[in-house]
Amino acid sequence: MKKFTYTTTLLLSGLLLLMTGCRDDMAKLNSNPSQVTEANISYLFAQSVINFEPAGYLLWFYNAPMTTRWGQMAVPTGGFTSTYTQTTATGDQGGQYINVLKYARDIEQVRSTMPEEDAAKYAHIAACVDVLTVYLGLFDSDMYGDRPFTEAAMARYGGTLTPKYDKIADLYDLWLQMLGDATTTLTTATDQTFPTNQDVVYRGDASKWARLANSLKLKIAVRLLAQDKARALTIASEAASNSAGLIDGTDHDFLFNKASSITQNDGDKVYHWNNGFMESTASSRRVMDFMLRNKDPRVRFFYRKNAWNASIVQGFFDQGKEIPSYILENVNYTESGGQKTFVSWKGMGEPWVRYYGLPVEMDAAQNITEYGDYFDYTNRSKLKIGDAEKTFTPFSGYNQEMIIGRYDFTLPTLPGGPVIQDLDDTPWYGMYLSTSEVNLYLAEFKLLGATLPGTAQQYFNKALRASVEEYNRLASLNEIPYYGKTYGYDQHEAVIDLQAGEIEAMMASPEYQLTGDAALDLEKVYVQQLLHFTLYPNEQFVTVRRSGVPKENSTLIAWENFAPTVPNNAIPRRFEVGAPSPTDLMYQILIDAYSSQGFTPGTGQDGTLLNSERVWQDINAPQFGQGPQ
Repeated sequence: MKKFTYTTTLLLSGLLLLMTGCRDDMAKLNSNPSQVTEANISYLFAQSVINFEPAGYLLWFYNAPMTTRWGQMAVPTGGFTSTYTQTTATGDQGGQYINVLKYARDIEQVRSTMPEEDAAKYAHIAACVDVLTVYLGLFDSDMYGDRPFTEAAMARYGGTLTPKYDKIADLYDLWLQMLGDATTTLTTATDQTFPTNQDVVYRGDASKWARLANSLKLKIAVRLLAQDKARALTIASEAASNSAGLIDGTDHDFLFNKASSITQNDGDKVYHWNNGFMESTASSRRVMDFMLRNKDPRVRFFYRKNAWNASIVQGFFDQGKEIPSYILENVNYTESGGQKTFVSWKGMGEPWVRYYGLPVEMDAAQNITEYGDYFDYTNRSKLKIGDAEKTFTPFSGYNQEMIIGRYDFTLPTLPGGPVIQDLDDTPWYGMYLSTSEVNLYLAEFKLLGATLPGTAQQYFNKALRASVEEYNRLASLNEIPYYGKTYGYDQHEAVIDLQAGEIEAMMASPEYQLTGDAALDLEKVYVQQLLHFTLYPNEQFVTVRRSGVPKENSTLIAWENFAPTVPNNAIPRRFEVGAPSPTDLMYQILIDAYSSQGFTPGTGQDGTLLNSERVWQDINAPQFGQGPQ
């Protein structure tokens, strides 16, 4: 396969960060003074962007399988069993924000040593790093609660090695103030030093950073709804009326790639990583069926085609093997002399017929009679031709190349057939806040009574259109399998690219329209938030948790109540916090922080405890499956 050489987009050569510890201090003291370079603020900014990572490999490997199952937005490949609520190791401990906060402290320190007029020239850069820090702080507190922040990352500048834990309520206040200050600075400060080649996000465009800062307030506001609805609505109204504006269009979306070639050991910065993840988790049949019946093109970007192309179907016909019933239902074929011949796909045709989810029902994998085609696939979907044998997964997993740029794709071919692979490494583009997300929040707030200039339907419509367009763009940029190519193996194969008229067909569905039924309309908004966050497992779970959607007995995507095996109040709503070691410098601070939040530290805790001992922003939120309150 062809390979490409990419040129870096970050001018980080020559970067020397401020000292990060005693060893670095000693290195500088023992260096030739002519070789010592003080940290450059624009380089520190670029490095903060490089280190901005809300969802790295370990989160996807450990956290995402838990949260997507707990929220019933995905299904274990072995089906739901009574043990699905058990926690595993977690991929983070709520400290990602420190990786950017330390650069904010560095910038603050460097500016404090400058003449006032020189320091003022870096106000935009400092404001942007504050925005990144708030984003990650908000993200990290979702599953762990209170965080060290106001005293954190200050030890090298005379601060403490044992920073206090700040209350989430106080942090929300602080972060809103920081975002407000950043918005003002980015829209008013003049005579700024902000090299465009150090900003891979917005190329030094302060007005776009201001929109991001202002829009980020909405992410805090939705998390405040369970605690202070009136204030949340006020925050939303003020953000919508702020002269800085909100993210509104492709040019404003917080969507970028960090670099386009490897320098030193930063391959994960370019490609996001190359390890497998979510291998034991598949799409939910209820989610998949909802998207398919509404002709939602995003199903093709969120999930992978299953392995059953027309050639595989014909191969099973030729060997006289049974085909999973739900796949055969979508096949037109002829039969002569006992030989079946594939003719075409039924229904919506390719590529739609290649997407199937797993049943949500408890212990479905043990019910071979009803669900064997889904869960007994290692036997029922296995084909042997001569000495060659392969298994063809009949359901859809997550589209991994939407998350990483170094994932090798192998086209499903018959046993003994050609090996067709896509091995190209593609610099990865991530989307962190977008027009769709902003407008979904606005639609929610409008339905809840916020004073906003548009109607809920207007925001909802804009959000749906933008979401499809955004994911189509990401699919193209990330060069995912089947985007723009079919690999020439199966003449019935179709590309997954967005086609003309598909958005309009999707939005014509009654389930994708607001009708004036207040409760149902709000549920529809939450369902769309959940779909939009399919590739953002933390955000998706926070939305499930705060909304009570999926909802029991819903006509959209129904929540399955597993009681008495696993009642709704036995499903975790946060991650465990480990018991600290008595020798830890932070021991008493940690004990006090957990106690003040009502957390029981320890591992191996059951879901009932992790459901009842909630983080502050989750207190008063509806129980799983209960629906909006």
